[in-house]
Amino acid sequence: MKALAFLVLLLPVSAHCLMFQPLDCADIYNDGSQTSDVYRIYPAGPLSPVYVYCDMDTDGGKWTVIQRRMDGSVNFYRPWEQYKSGFGNAAGEYWLGLETMYLLNLRKKYELRVDMEDFEGGKVHAQYSSFSIDPESEGYTLHVTGYIDGGAGDSMANHDGSKFSTFDKDQDSSSFNCAKSYLGGFWYNNCHVANPNGLYQWGRGSENSIGINWKTWRGYEYSLKAIVMKIRPVSLALLEE
Repeated sequence: MKALAFLVLLLPVSAHCLMFQPLDCADIYNDGSQTSDVYRIYPAGPLSPVYVYCDMDTDGGKWTVIQRRMDGSVNFYRPWEQYKSGFGNAAGEYWLGLETMYLLNLRKKYELRVDMEDFEGGKVHAQYSSFSIDPESEGYTLHVTGYIDGGAGDSMANHDGSKFSTFDKDQDSSSFNCAKSYLGGFWYNNCHVANPNGLYQWGRGSENSIGINWKTWRGYEYSLKAIVMKIRPVSLALLEE
């Protein structure tokens, strides 16, 4: 009898755990967890949780971090399959994964924010009112528009409409492999104005544009200390405008 009573007490909690499978950090925030931290989300369903860092503080919070560089602890010169599935540690440096980003886009419309910092303590950001990517069959083509100035300048416009490229899957518009030349994986065009997944250089000058570059802020010869790309659902009010 006592065992049965114990199980009954557990039912509401268990039922909530089974039912609450957040798609993104906005769902987690709206459910009451409003502290920036690592959480699980379920873009591919209940059997495929993904760990992400949720920024619940910046500009109202609800941001799902899709990319983060901060200390050079993770190698970002990776093959296609790893950029597709994701790599790194959500508590530190990581890439969420192209397939997960695509699955998120299937369910909601998102905006993008890119926060960055240099080694002198300068901090700026760039924001875009619309961010989405196509499926793998279309090269995970990037669609990013609606630039909002945050002091960084617009280094993503040149990459809009580009397919994603890695050293073992060249889909850029250049005659050579941009990912190989600039030591990263990104939506390279011919080749880049932004290189957030380039070589981490710990404060050294960026040689040959292979570092973490954001041209419209610090140019090609400077490799940034930190850069974070994060997405958040666009509010219904903004969609109706």
